[in-house]
Amino acid sequence: MFGGIKTNGKTIIKAKKSRNHTELFFKHLNLPIKIKQTKNFDLIEINKVKKINPINYKIPSDISSSAFFIALAVLSENSKLLIKNVNINPSRSGILIILKKMGVNIFFSKKKIYKGEVVADIFIKSPKKLRSINCPSKLNSAAIDEFLIIFLIAAKAKGISIFKNLEELNKKESPRLKWGSNILRMMGIKTITTKNSIKIFGNPKLKINKKIEIKNYLKDHRVFMTSAIAALSFGGEWHIHDKDSIKTSFPSFLEIIKMFTK
Repeated sequence: MFGGIKTNGKTIIKAKKSRNHTELFFKHLNLPIKIKQTKNFDLIEINKVKKINPINYKIPSDISSSAFFIALAVLSENSKLLIKNVNINPSRSGILIILKKMGVNIFFSKKKIYKGEVVADIFIKSPKKLRSINCPSKLNSAAIDEFLIIFLIAAKAKGISIFKNLEELNKKESPRLKWGSNILRMMGIKTITTKNSIKIFGNPKLKINKKIEIKNYLKDHRVFMTSAIAALSFGGEWHIHDKDSIKTSFPSFLEIIKMFTK
């Protein structure tokens, strides 16, 4: 898309359904973009731009980074959490819809449109019970980076949670579907995993009293952070290697965790 605005003539992109941050930003900047939406893909038409005006932009809080603290609050008894000024763009906030379906109390306040994006404060209150979920595949794209942490929450839900059509998870920094299953099994949670799906047999009373070692996970930042949340939530003696992996997306993660758990 950025190449299109510097290319002579008209550029047409047939795009798989995905996050629409760039499209919204182009519209906010009044750049020449047209979008025709179909069921399975979008046709994006872009024309060359001679000049782009400068803009001041205060980046909102990231839902993917927020997800780890949301999970920690959800998995803790009598816990409440307020995260301010979060981008809740519907194309990437699927985790909030999924958690609501699982019984998590989530509320929005100070909701507004900021430079084309929907932004709000998010208030989370841990539920007394978590429900299992047969997760609708239509939510996959909007939650793809948060599924490891969603699996962790499903581990504490009563019943069997089912997640399907997740082959994209194995195309991330590590084969995350496989790693999600590995972590849960090390925790003592039964799973049935295929190349694109997972069934998680939740245990609301899960407490870990053993040593768990997380290594050789290709330094995937989300595997590290998910493991840290699991250790804080379920107990046990965890040895999580390659802590520098968090520098990929969230260098201050451990510092904030220390503040969060005081």
